[in-house]
Amino acid sequence: MSASNPETQSASGPSDATGYESPDVERPASASPTLSQLEKETPTGIDAADHDPYAALRLPAYRLYGSGWIISTIGQQIQTVAIEWDIYNRTASHNYGIHPLTAMALVGLVLAVPVIVLAIPAGMMADRYDRRRIIQGSAVVSAIASLALAGLSHWDGPLKLMYLFLFLGAIGYSIGWTARSALLPQIVPAEIFSNAATWNSSGFQIAAMAGPALGGAILVKSTTAAYLIAACATLAFAIMLIPVKVHRVTRAREPLTFHNLAAGFRFVWSTKIILATITLDLFAVLFGGATALLPAYARNILHVGKVGFGWLRAAPAVGALLMGMWLAHRPPMQKAGRDMLLAVAGFGVATIAFGLSHSFTLSFLMLLATGACDNISVVVRHTLVQMLTPDAMRGRVSAVNNIFIGASNELGAFESGLVGRVFNEVVSVVSGGIGTVIVVGAVALIWPQVRRFGSLHDARPVEMPPPKDASALAKPATTPQSIS
Repeated sequence: MSASNPETQSASGPSDATGYESPDVERPASASPTLSQLEKETPTGIDAADHDPYAALRLPAYRLYGSGWIISTIGQQIQTVAIEWDIYNRTASHNYGIHPLTAMALVGLVLAVPVIVLAIPAGMMADRYDRRRIIQGSAVVSAIASLALAGLSHWDGPLKLMYLFLFLGAIGYSIGWTARSALLPQIVPAEIFSNAATWNSSGFQIAAMAGPALGGAILVKSTTAAYLIAACATLAFAIMLIPVKVHRVTRAREPLTFHNLAAGFRFVWSTKIILATITLDLFAVLFGGATALLPAYARNILHVGKVGFGWLRAAPAVGALLMGMWLAHRPPMQKAGRDMLLAVAGFGVATIAFGLSHSFTLSFLMLLATGACDNISVVVRHTLVQMLTPDAMRGRVSAVNNIFIGASNELGAFESGLVGRVFNEVVSVVSGGIGTVIVVGAVALIWPQVRRFGSLHDARPVEMPPPKDASALAKPATTPQSIS
């Protein structure tokens, strides 16, 4: 890491060209590390043998939070499988006056709009009010929407009403998502947050793996049951949050002005490493939305039924879980920026291979590879967004991140559905994979900070940049923690 560049400096002090810490003037010469000790150290000076892969899991509060969130996510994944299969097959089997792929594209659009519209107000709420209560309230809204979908499924209700209650559930999810992202740093200390982010990602992948597989099996029996299970799982998370011990942070309630609402955007724009990582994920997911077309692939190309579709839907989570377990048992990444770029490029290549495949086995393996690559990107991005952001702004910055990432998932499904409708499924998926690889190259060139970024262990909150007035230009900030 370069000592002259604050973007790649250790939070504990500058490093020399070899990557080791500069000599500590307060440490006596007799305490200097031996050659054998240096060989055991990571480039940040952390003894790899002392790394505790289960540090976050040893905290009771995190175990409650994590378990509840996994249960909730399993329910969400079951509902996602039910929605995709239900709407696709309804429109394919009955004359609703809408093409099945267009109907699938509308699902993505309905889920994306609340994220885009509500993310910033939800971020301000998370910075002003109790984040735990916000999560619990939003869970109740989502559960009500799931119960309504169950009724519409059971009585074969109008398709328009399904979209309406899907939209209501997305409103609840969007508001709760921002608060949940900002709450985690209040549960685990900063020094083990990267470990918590890895387990959080792994927990999500367990849910994303189990949810679709269970969803496929449940669909064989009853689509209505899938929605009911989703409602119960969402409420379970709200209940499990009640005993969680949260580190109280005193935050001044800023006035509800446009200037304060937009503070998250300003922080992301000035902190280029965050801007680059979430932009990378935005376009990678926007172009690489292969999972949105899985119902069509399962039915028309791979010729598998509901259970096969469920396993295809679960494949990315299987790969992500395996990668998450591997990451958790290793010290924090020492070249996180480079690893993220390579991972997203691998995501694009695997997407292309999936798009060209006519083999269920090969398709499953390629989806597994997309999940493994995506998990590396998720751990890096989530750690940087939460650890580089001051607590007083975590809600608003998380909201900006959610707009980039959450909307890209749903808009990616919308884009994939439309391209598939105009051309075909294969063209949609393959072109998306190619677009992802191109985006990786563009981000690497535009923001070299990503290539140079080192260890996640060194990520610490940075301050907002000073105003760009004459005094600021005359005396620029040069604090080691500033990453811009």
